[in-house]
Amino acid sequence: MLYSLFDYLDRVLDIPGTGVFRYISFRAGMAALVSLVITITFGHHIINWIRNRQIGETVRDLGLEGQTQKKGTPTMGGLMMIAAILIPTLLFANLNNIYIQLLLITTVWLGLIGFLDDYIKVFRKNKDGLKGRFKIVGQIGIGIIVGATLYYNDDVVIREFSTPVSVESGVIETPSFQDVKALKTTIPFLKNNELNYADFLGFLGDSMIPVLYIFVAIFIITAVSNGANITDGIDGLAAGTSAIIGIAIAIFAYLSGNAIFSQYLNIMYIPNSGELVIFTAAFVGACVGFLWYNSFPAQVFMGDTGSLMLGGVIAVLALTLRKELLIPVMCGIFLVESLSVMIQVAYFKYTKKKYGEGRRVFLMSPLHHHYQKKGIHESKIVSRFWIVGILLAVVTLATLKLR
Repeated sequence: MLYSLFDYLDRVLDIPGTGVFRYISFRAGMAALVSLVITITFGHHIINWIRNRQIGETVRDLGLEGQTQKKGTPTMGGLMMIAAILIPTLLFANLNNIYIQLLLITTVWLGLIGFLDDYIKVFRKNKDGLKGRFKIVGQIGIGIIVGATLYYNDDVVIREFSTPVSVESGVIETPSFQDVKALKTTIPFLKNNELNYADFLGFLGDSMIPVLYIFVAIFIITAVSNGANITDGIDGLAAGTSAIIGIAIAIFAYLSGNAIFSQYLNIMYIPNSGELVIFTAAFVGACVGFLWYNSFPAQVFMGDTGSLMLGGVIAVLALTLRKELLIPVMCGIFLVESLSVMIQVAYFKYTKKKYGEGRRVFLMSPLHHHYQKKGIHESKIVSRFWIVGILLAVVTLATLKLR
């Protein structure tokens, strides 16, 4: 909203100083600042509002140290995060941008699914929450919207330069280019690092390509959102990990949306994708601000309202920036947490069928509970997971040059 206002003041009325809103760096900084102010300044009011309505966490006894102390801690704090993402984005981003529109829809959509799950758990006293099939239907729905938009929308293009961008004597030479509607993605660690889905799936026929691409979008959004949900098991883990991933994605968005940097690094230039830096800055600000209250000992939990939204937003950001194949590295914490659950369940069922008694690979899954069972304090587990997350983010960014 402010972007449109200041754009009008600058271009039409030519008021001095209003052109600062053209700069992505300024708007991203403001978005992060406002997001932090919303979460930190108003966070305790939101927590008190939740507590007064007795919206507290119901804790199952899993035999973990310090678990019983968490009972009654306000949950559904994801509402705070959603507000801290939406308000700065609406204020500082260009709302005509298709990528911003997709991210706003994703945030609200998955936030609503998580809210329904938390509502049923808290107010209906049903520990199972929203039935799994309804969650999957919701995730499939947003996957269809995102996949179809990225495939069919005319504003979703990549720009191919026939002559390179160069700078001589301080003057930027304008290259010749064409905008191409192509389903390309980035393959990490390869010199020729672009994969065209159409070339890869062409043998199935043109009519099947959009269907398969939408299926890919559904799978990625479902996997990452559930991975974030599983990771949200101890204080500060999901929010901190998501903030680290968000910073890496913000760098990719800035580089992919800049003609000079994208040419220098030999990566895809995606017109208008730089606007995602504003959204991602608000996203990181919301995660960091939420940690003010969610770090050990947590004063509030995000609930599924926050965790499903965090994972889904990260997945859509990766899809829009053509970096979905980097997700296993960039979101390695989410992946390992999810795999630990799948391995545990599969091995338990296999051994029960074979030996008549179920056996376990881990002391408990997800993986962070395994380390809790080993007697490691949860704040140390979180810190170490963050360190691993930072290392994975560095490796992800290193793919810009390591080929």
